[in-house]
Amino acid sequence: MVKQSIFGRIAQLAKANINAILDQAEDPGMMLDQMVRDYTNSIAEAESAIAQTIGNLRLLEQDYAEDVHNAADWGNKALAASRKADELRAAGNSADADKFDNLAKVALGRQLSAEREARTEEPNIQAQTAVVDQLKAGLDAMRGKLAQLSSKRDELIARSNTVEAQRQVQDAVKSIDLLDPTSELSRFEDKIRREEAKVRGQQELAASSLDAQFEALEASDEQIELDARLAALKAGSPAPRSIAK
Repeated sequence: MVKQSIFGRIAQLAKANINAILDQAEDPGMMLDQMVRDYTNSIAEAESAIAQTIGNLRLLEQDYAEDVHNAADWGNKALAASRKADELRAAGNSADADKFDNLAKVALGRQLSAEREARTEEPNIQAQTAVVDQLKAGLDAMRGKLAQLSSKRDELIARSNTVEAQRQVQDAVKSIDLLDPTSELSRFEDKIRREEAKVRGQQELAASSLDAQFEALEASDEQIELDARLAALKAGSPAPRSIAK
């Protein structure tokens, strides 16, 4: 019963469609990890069961070989006893000859029993051999599936890591777009331009103030000359000469 259960599990796992199972899984990565654990455990159980089955087969083969050997041995003993009986009978010793013939019959009976045992064991050995072959084939298929699972898991992990890296890059690109460093540079440039304009304004303001001072000074000189000329007119004296500029 246990043997049949192991064989059925091996057949079921060996025929499993990994891609179909993954398509139905909500989390393929977790599903693959669980499947790898299940396959690994099942393979360990199967190896133990198959080892026991092979051990039982080897015992049957040993018993069969021993029965075959015993049958041949009893056959040789029967032959030896029969020849001895023939020799004694030829020598006129019928009583002892009959004893050896009886020994020959006993040996032949043992030979017959050993041959019967061997014939009984033959179908069991054949059936057990077939089971072992099936179990070995199923175990090899399971190991192949486990290798496929491991490879698929590694592939998915690599793809997952790639997707995660792409997502991080995309998030970084989005954050760069949101921050827009060029706009920050533009604002900084505008600030500098405003500062430069302010400095130019201050320079122009200072320059206009200086011009006004000179103009005021010139206006003051002109007023002085006008006042002097007016005074000269009133006094009847010639107008004073203009101040050379």
